[in-house]
Amino acid sequence: MTYTVNCSILLTELPLLERPAAAKAAGFDAVEFWWPFETSVPTDAQVTEFETAIKDAGVQLTGLNFNAGNMPGGDRGLVSWPARSTEFQDNIDVVAGIGERLGCKAFNALYGNRIDGESPEKQDAIGAENLATAAAGVARIGGTVLLEPVSGAPKYPLLTAEDALKVIARVKAESGAQNIKLLADFYHLAVNGDDVESVIENHAKDFGHIQIADNPGRGAPGTGTLPLGEWIARSRELGYGGYIGLEYKEPQESAFNWAIRQRANAN
Repeated sequence: MTYTVNCSILLTELPLLERPAAAKAAGFDAVEFWWPFETSVPTDAQVTEFETAIKDAGVQLTGLNFNAGNMPGGDRGLVSWPARSTEFQDNIDVVAGIGERLGCKAFNALYGNRIDGESPEKQDAIGAENLATAAAGVARIGGTVLLEPVSGAPKYPLLTAEDALKVIARVKAESGAQNIKLLADFYHLAVNGDDVESVIENHAKDFGHIQIADNPGRGAPGTGTLPLGEWIARSRELGYGGYIGLEYKEPQESAFNWAIRQRANAN
């Protein structure tokens, strides 16, 4: 199984730039990150420091979020946020540059919350335009833009796979972009009441990425009741060939105990 460790939600006891090496020490060769900077356009020195940490750790960067705003403060993306549209667009070249230098091809664009005083129609129109611009921006390096449903954010409008797929279809129809795909986060889908089995049956071959956490609690696999192993296996059977993103909350000392047991059982 090809796992990639989300170093923005795991190994948080460590400074951000020490986490890739910790993931490598735990037996993983790939990592992914939410946007690791406070601004859409960080300094060259900040970008170099981030890239060096990944290179020195000897891991592959498999996924990177576009700037999603202040996530701890409740922001969930800039894509459909009219007042920050330019900020999102300025972020695209930075994201593509990091991707190009590190060989990363998958870029998650969080859609953004509904904003008071802005109509959903206006937000969706801007969202479609910005996703098309992002798709064009990463196409030059063979990249794909990912769009995901999210749970736990009351004003985030994309709750089900169908919600995200409708936006993707709009972007494709209006711009012709083909490099935009669904990020199937099994935790978010399950929490939001989506029919995960049906989503897998109908769309697994077209998934751009899979992320996992167990429920309840968004903990490590095996801490809850979700049949994550079965869902992953079925997605593989139906044609998904990418990484499985580990995007759950678990203390560092026990974060990967389930994977160690899995490896032991495989030997």
